Amino acid sequence: MSFKATARAGSNIAFIKYWGVADPHLNIPLNNSISMTLGALHTTTTVEWDVAGYLRADQIVIDGVRAEGPKAERVTRHLDFIRHLAGDRRFRARVVSRNNFPMASGIASSASAFAALTMAACTAIGLSLDRTQLSAIARRGSGSASRSIFGGYVEWERGGSDATSVARQLFPPDYWPLRDVVAVVSTNEKTVSSQNGHALALTSPLNSARVDAVYGMLQEVRNAIALRNLEHLGPLIEQDALAMHAVMMTSRPSLLYWQPGTLEVLHAVRRWREEDGLPVYFTIDAGPNVHLLCEPAFERELLRRLQTLSSVRTVMTSGPGEGAEVIDQHLF
Repeated sequence: MSFKATARAGSNIAFIKYWGVADPHLNIPLNNSISMTLGALHTTTTVEWDVAGYLRADQIVIDGVRAEGPKAERVTRHLDFIRHLAGDRRFRARVVSRNNFPMASGIASSASAFAALTMAACTAIGLSLDRTQLSAIARRGSGSASRSIFGGYVEWERGGSDATSVARQLFPPDYWPLRDVVAVVSTNEKTVSSQNGHALALTSPLNSARVDAVYGMLQEVRNAIALRNLEHLGPLIEQDALAMHAVMMTSRPSLLYWQPGTLEVLHAVRRWREEDGLPVYFTIDAGPNVHLLCEPAFERELLRRLQTLSSVRTVMTSGPGEGAEVIDQHLF
């Protein structure tokens, strides 16, 4: 039996956001969230369990750099949980992970990272699990990773327990070829991680109002996706993105992820839409970079316009992609 496996998982862009936890231990969120799994922005992770007992601790390499401190501890905690599920805490693991996009800059790298880690580690240790079970495990490492286990358009149910706080696919990737155009204004790692930021949500006086509003928006977002109606979906995703960042900005301490370039892109998008009729809408995860949603017919024009903005360092594009999957190309 081989104790080595490699998995690839796409990042995702949330239309209705996950921010704040009701149960920090289980990573159960305050509200449901809905996202699109991205096909072109992904993490590849190889896990090999050391059944011979040569390793005295987990060895973790991320993007060519040996992980230490909180990053390594977070991965080891997740491996500990998988070791517990497998019934053998003795095995240490060698983990090598590689992203094809900047980490920790608001492009949901933890989502793809922990989805890939979960699938690779569980496969390598011999756990036979369905996607719903894998979603629950991935959630323990990163809430949004529960969604990246599935492809296409996905909803993470808040649930009330470890077994019920899981994601499910709403529509497959080929249902709607929506385009996510990411305007990268900064590749710097966030000074406050999303994991630490979630704990601050309850300190904002605006948090409860946002959560209440989300529950009124969820069915509208589901309907807009079902109808492939970006004109209906767009204002909803913009509203929730701004509401989430308002919660961040008014938490204690305040989190201000935006950079000057963030505002330049937001103002430009509104101007292009309102003055020129370009049907593009924005959303922003926990970081400075802006995700722009448009139909495929308008992607080329959007890319041309983004090139005129001085703050846009680079642009990444993706359509909907498949869920996490085991692949044959190991990283070591």
